Amino acid sequence: MATTTEMMTGFQSREVSPNRGKSMDDHIAGGDDCISQSAFRKRYSMDSAAQIRIMKLVFMRYQHPDLQEITTFLRDFGLTVVKKTETEAWYRGYGADQYVYYIRKGPREFLGGAFAVESFEELEKATRIPGAQVIGNGIEEMKDAPGGGHIVTVTDPEGFPISLIYGQAPAQAQSMPEKIILNDEIDKPRARKFQRFSPGPAAVHKLGHYGLVVYDFEKQFSFYTKNFNLMPSNMLYIPGADGKPQNVAMFAHIDRGQELVDHHSIFLVSLPPDATKPHVHHCSFEIHDFDTQALGHDWLTRKGYKSAWGLGRHIIGSQIFDYWWDPNGFMVEHYIDGDVVNQDTPVSFDPAASAKDAAWGPDVPMTFLE
Repeated sequence: MATTTEMMTGFQSREVSPNRGKSMDDHIAGGDDCISQSAFRKRYSMDSAAQIRIMKLVFMRYQHPDLQEITTFLRDFGLTVVKKTETEAWYRGYGADQYVYYIRKGPREFLGGAFAVESFEELEKATRIPGAQVIGNGIEEMKDAPGGGHIVTVTDPEGFPISLIYGQAPAQAQSMPEKIILNDEIDKPRARKFQRFSPGPAAVHKLGHYGLVVYDFEKQFSFYTKNFNLMPSNMLYIPGADGKPQNVAMFAHIDRGQELVDHHSIFLVSLPPDATKPHVHHCSFEIHDFDTQALGHDWLTRKGYKSAWGLGRHIIGSQIFDYWWDPNGFMVEHYIDGDVVNQDTPVSFDPAASAKDAAWGPDVPMTFLE
């Protein structure tokens, strides 16, 4: 109970614990409700031999009505034009991908994410996914796209397109921004060097992930984990009607064995109770560092674009995030400092409310949860 003096003055006699941050091993940070990936695979009947072997998420595909308007936004967001025609456009970052964002002119539409696969045979395998509809003419040569290659696009059970590509030539990676030297309260390696910055967009390195808000989570979860080498890093649940946990979200990485990969390349989350239409949630792009991110945030603000949420730091995935709305109402994200995982990282089960949590940053707006 507070003393009379404490109530009158508003001061507490006890010291308040200061904030702390630490980098924790994955098996500790995941908490008590974790299982190994092999145990997860067995629990959910995932057959590795039957999965299409994807290697990485390469680019997003959208349809926008005004190519000039969206090009202006994407340049302010940190992408550069690789190629542009009257009806199509390709945009890249400074990494080794030919492009990370593709646009076709037309009414506003989400056209899906594109993953690189290990072989041409994996493209053929995709055309035989049970229940999936093949869009277009099946496996097609990307004759006009930078880097070439072949592509096949199929739909998941709720009609979301997913594209697979093979044979695209890598691009020459461009120079990355300089790593700045940081001083802390003890170590001062930045001796007689002053920090100076230039305003401008936050240059994008690569595409990191995208997410879907789905109607039937269990059916979508089964489709993506049984047909592709996707392994959850985190599963989110709510109490079910029978009192048992009911899975409602998945943050999944690409299973490449011992190779370290991003914490998630795709996520699925159930529609909120008052929503009726499945949709893409956002796509996310990796940038250089925190100053790059803050300067990019300032640039987009000054240009008059609408912030969706940020800056802040996620707990699931650990990324420092900054979400924005593009001119056509699609959400895009800049992120830095995301977790990386491999086959030894356990699968964590967490309450769904944890997806709304941030280690720091503004409260999550309701529009972000829709």
